Amino acid sequence: MLRWGNAVPRRIKLPSRYQILITRSGRAPLNFSIAPLAIAALLLLLLLWGGSTLFFYRSAREAASLKQEVKALSLQVRELSNAVVEKDRKNLELAAEAARMLDRLDRFEAEIRALRERAGLKVEEEKKAPSVPVGAGRPAGVEELFAALDARIGALQRELSGEVAPALERALKREAATPRGYPLRVKSYIASGFGVRRNPFGRGYEFHDGVDLPAPYGTPVYAPAPGRVVEAGWSTVFGRYVKLDHGFGYRTLYGHLSRIAVRRGQYLQRGQVIGYVGSTGRSTGPHLHYSVFVNGRAVDPRSFLASPPLASR
Repeated sequence: MLRWGNAVPRRIKLPSRYQILITRSGRAPLNFSIAPLAIAALLLLLLLWGGSTLFFYRSAREAASLKQEVKALSLQVRELSNAVVEKDRKNLELAAEAARMLDRLDRFEAEIRALRERAGLKVEEEKKAPSVPVGAGRPAGVEELFAALDARIGALQRELSGEVAPALERALKREAATPRGYPLRVKSYIASGFGVRRNPFGRGYEFHDGVDLPAPYGTPVYAPAPGRVVEAGWSTVFGRYVKLDHGFGYRTLYGHLSRIAVRRGQYLQRGQVIGYVGSTGRSTGPHLHYSVFVNGRAVDPRSFLASPPLASR
């Protein structure tokens, strides 16, 4: 303990438990005892739950918005179709409206094709929309045109509800589980790449299943994607190391740490600290060994380091 002269600094002790007293008229009071760690754990759980709920809500909002737009458009088509039967004089206006609706449908279908590509579904060839005759007199076949519009809208609704929305949700979860960017927030470089390299500790060559990122001793290491800690301990090669399982076949490993900041079984969010750069195990100096595994096979992490490391904050 540090001393300044003869003065001894007082230690601030946090209460081990909090007492909550609720008084009731004509009845004995209620007394509750709550530990500070329980309150902190509850707040953390609420924060994680709220963050994950907001993430998946915002990710699926695009598909839900399209479904609502298509549903509203379907009701509009039916109303216009009934008006054609009742009042022939409105056929020209209805035909012009149908032309605008066809244009909107083309844009919706283009967006749905983009969603199908993102979800990994088969994309059909673009279909040419029928033209809408607009001019003096009654447009030919306007009732048939609205029937065709209604059929196209029904097909869009079935496509969105049937396979696009579930597949898109799976694709968004897979994208969220993909490790992206550097696990460091300081300027670094790849000192030793993925693949066969000369043995830095002796003769011959060896296979290096990751990349080495030099950084100052004690630099925080961050999770590049949400995941669960499946290993956290010591090995003769990596020293102190952590391995994360991100789901969808993705796993990452962080070696030569000076200190581990997580425990086995813990679930981490993207950007949460895993540990700190060190030189433990089979190492020649402070750096982070970073490996990426896809379905159990080590792959070159450079394809996941899409952007340079963030500058120091």
